Parts: sequence; C-alpha cells; structure tokens
Amino acid sequence: MEKAAIIWTQLKASVGAQKWAIALSAIVAIGLGLAGISVPAVLLFWLVWLVALVNRAADPRPPVPSSNPSAMEHAGLGPLAAAFDALDTPILVVAADETVILQNQAAEKAFGTIPPNTDLAARVRSPGILDMVRETIVTGKANQFEHSERFPSEAVYIVRVAPADIGAPPARRLFVLSYRDISQARRIDRMRSDFVANASHELRTPLASLRGFIETLQGPARNDAKAHEKFLAIMHEQATRMSRLVDDLLSLSRFELKSHIAPDEAIDLAPLLGHVRDTLQPLAKDLNVEIVLDLPVGSVIVQGDRDELTEVFENLIENACKYGQDGRKVEVTLLGGGGMPAEVAVRDHGPGIPAEHVPRITERFYRVNVEASRSKKGTGLGLAIVKHILTRHRARLIVQSELGKGTVFTVRF
Repeated sequence: MEKAAIIWTQLKASVGAQKWAIALSAIVAIGLGLAGISVPAVLLFWLVWLVALVNRAADPRPPVPSSNPSAMEHAGLGPLAAAFDALDTPILVVAADETVILQNQAAEKAFGTIPPNTDLAARVRSPGILDMVRETIVTGKANQFEHSERFPSEAVYIVRVAPADIGAPPARRLFVLSYRDISQARRIDRMRSDFVANASHELRTPLASLRGFIETLQGPARNDAKAHEKFLAIMHEQATRMSRLVDDLLSLSRFELKSHIAPDEAIDLAPLLGHVRDTLQPLAKDLNVEIVLDLPVGSVIVQGDRDELTEVFENLIENACKYGQDGRKVEVTLLGGGGMPAEVAVRDHGPGIPAEHVPRITERFYRVNVEASRSKKGTGLGLAIVKHILTRHRARLIVQSELGKGTVFTVRF
C-alpha cells in the first residue's frame, strides 16, 4: 500500500507538471475525431502521447555537471571571494603557477576585468611586482614595496604579496596580492615639503635684508644720520612684510583646521559688500581706481561667517584695484536672492592673466609676476586663503581672464 501511495503521488505530480500539454493534446485529439479520423486510432495516439509526457515529467534528465575549470576554481573560494569583495583595497589571488584565479571588485574597478586562469605577467607589466611575487612563491615569505603608476592616472601603491593556505586539509597554497593606495598621502607630503620650502624662501629674503642693513648701521654708516633714516625705513618695510607673511600663514592654518565645519550664520551679502567697498575706498583713491557696486533691490542671504567672507571680498577687490588699476574701474556685481543661488563677480579691466597661469593662481606662494606682486606688498597667500574660506562655505571660485581685457573672479554659493 505504501508503495502504491508513493507511485500515485508521483503520478499526480507528473500530471500536474504537464497539465497544459495534456489539455492541449486532448483538444487536438477531439479535433481529429471531429475531422472524421478513426476514433480508435485517435484514442491510441492520444494515450501514447499522454504516457510519453508523464514519463518525461517523472524522470527528468539529470543536470550535466560543469566541466569549466574556472568555475571549479571559484567553488572553493566562494566565501573568500565574498569577503574580498567587501574590501575597498584591490586584491588579486594568484596560484603557484603565477595565474590569477580571483580578483575582487576593487581590483576590477582599478585594473579592469582579469579572466580566471590568466597569467599574471599578461596583466601586470611591472617587473618589480612580478619579481616580488616569484620570490614569495619560492620562499613562502611575505614581501612588499612601493609602486608608482602613470597611466591612466598618476597613482602610488604599497603592493604586498603574502602566502595563504586556503581550503580544507590538505590546504592549497595561494598568494594574495594587495594594492594599498597611498597617492593622497604622497600628494600631501609633496605639498607640505613645497610649502615649507616656499615659506622658508619668502622669509629668507627680508631676513637677509634686515641683517645686511643692521651690519651696515653697526659698521660704515654708524655715524651717518641720513643713512640711518633711509635704512631704518627699509628695515621697517621688510619687517612689515615678514609680519604680513606670518599673519597669512597663521590664517591659512586656521582655515585649514576648520575647513570641514560649515558655518551656519545667515549673512546678507549686500551690506557686507558695501562695507568692504567703504573700507577699500582710501586704497582705491590712491590708485586712482573707482569701485562700482551693482546690488539687487532685495536681500541676498547666504550661510557663512561674516569675518571670513569680508576677508574673501577684501582680498578679491583689493587685488582687482592693485593689479587692474590700468583699467581705472573695478566692478562688483551681486546676483541672487528670491530662491536663486548667490553669486558675486569682481571684474577689473587690467592686463589680464595668461591662460597657463589661471589654474594655479590659488596655490600657495604662486605668483603670475613675482616682482609686481612684491612691489604691491603681496605675500602670495591671498588667493590660497580665499580658496580655503570658500571651501569651508561650500562655495566655488571661478576665474575668467582675457589678455588685454581684464579678469573676472566669481564666487558662486
């Protein structure tokens, strides 16, 4: 009875699986009978068709096991592959015959897809990396070294390879090749070194001047009253220059420390720009430059820090007056308000900035014209400070310049 019940259950399942085919075959059989074909022949045909369908459903063809070697390779590395995919470090798993059997998603994104069982030397063209991997395969000891790439973009990696026994005993020895990206750290180190070198150079010049004048006053000009007056004036100017430089360096450090903290004070830009214009009016008068404000009727409110924004626009308008004084006019235009984003444009009609200098003018100590900058008492840090303040305010500085026609600095909030 139990065996009959099992057979009956299997038969029901087979019929259920093929119910649509059985129904269709019954309709066809009825159609053939109505067409005048012998009923016994049609019935016999339909019964044979029915038995074939039931047998096909009851005894399905077993799946053919995959013979793809790469799939079998991955079968033993499934949990490991999932763990590697969760990391943001590019990782390649290499076999003892120097073939790549696995790469994680970060490696695929960084280096492109590497098919399983691809020879490592076909995709990694660095002799240093290949030699390091071969040494680890032979000795079984981990190795690492610093590797630089120039294409598709400049990047620096700490490349490390280490042996790993993977799988159930007897474990298979594989080698994990990882790339730790230190490009950003290297860029920061280079910027820090350049900054120290530039700051030392900027301070060395006024210090050398002061030392020379002091030695002169102590020696040949000890009793020369006119030389005293002349040299003391120059010494005062050089000391003031050093003071400005130190103040700018301290300001830059302060802004860098809090660049990740966005200010939340509501600032109306119209009266702030009016205050900056009034503050710089004496300088503009001395340079024979007119500062023209173009302000909207309503308020233009941004989230910011009043003192820092004042420093930004003082710097931009002062630079426009000094370096664009040949145009005799500096135009300051405020746009926005009423739900529109705020934008301040400072335009001068001076000689303009050559196109090759525009991308670098916000770098520390970068000057388009060194002599002109120093003669106008510039430290080379003003626009670097502006950039850091605007970064904190989540704003952008856009520079457009045309030789002979002037320059426009636009602050877009």
